[in-house]
Amino acid sequence: MTFLNVILATGASLLFLSLVFIPMEKVFPAKPEQKIFRKHWLLDLCFFAGQYLLWGGIVLKVLTWLNQWLQYIIPAGIRTTVASQPLWLQALEVLLLSDVLIYWGHRLQHKFDFLWRFHKVHHSAEHLDWLAAHREHPLDSIYTIGIINLPVFIFGFDLDAISAIVAFRGIWAIYIHSNVRLPIGPLKMLIGSPELHHWHHDLERDRGNYANISPLMDILFGTYVCPDKEPEQFGIKEQLPNNYIGQLLNPLLPKKIWNKVVKNKRLS
Repeated sequence: MTFLNVILATGASLLFLSLVFIPMEKVFPAKPEQKIFRKHWLLDLCFFAGQYLLWGGIVLKVLTWLNQWLQYIIPAGIRTTVASQPLWLQALEVLLLSDVLIYWGHRLQHKFDFLWRFHKVHHSAEHLDWLAAHREHPLDSIYTIGIINLPVFIFGFDLDAISAIVAFRGIWAIYIHSNVRLPIGPLKMLIGSPELHHWHHDLERDRGNYANISPLMDILFGTYVCPDKEPEQFGIKEQLPNNYIGQLLNPLLPKKIWNKVVKNKRLS
């Protein structure tokens, strides 16, 4: 695919997502006072562009390399048996296995400072909507997408069985970040929703709701949180640059060096 095609695909994706989510956020707003062009929307647009134009391709190449390495962990006979199952069963197994793995992988991102220094870029968004869903450090993307796809890499599920799931997960990840509130009653204990994930983005680092598709893991391990209101404040308690390059560089630099950079910038 040429770079021109990548640019066209990025523009088409931006248009499609805008047409889907902006009307939804206006009709069913979680925070009615929030504007489309709210504070820091341009920063999130930079993350969107970076993800589609550059980092997405790099992440895909890294994951392809991981797939080539991990596929030898499980004997070929088992992988063949797994791939010969009905596609609907493979799809269900992938969903269940990846949900278990990403729950624990996500909890680790909030528990250990090394993982948090990359993941906090995603949590630095002070306003949630469909565009803010794309605020993610590329190394954090490799970690997250790698864990989600780990069952596929290891067990050799048929790609036809997971292609629809990959597309669904992408849209779902955007939806749960959107400025939408559509209460679904008791079903919220089986199916994730914006009202659950918004609480995950609360100012408190360990608020809960680490699951991806279904909150059953949160319920099972006591991390399910869903008050009948929106959080008062999103974001993080640490200081992070409010520009694209700064948020990419901040996790890569030791705190002492970064603090020195910030201090020199203030003095200049």
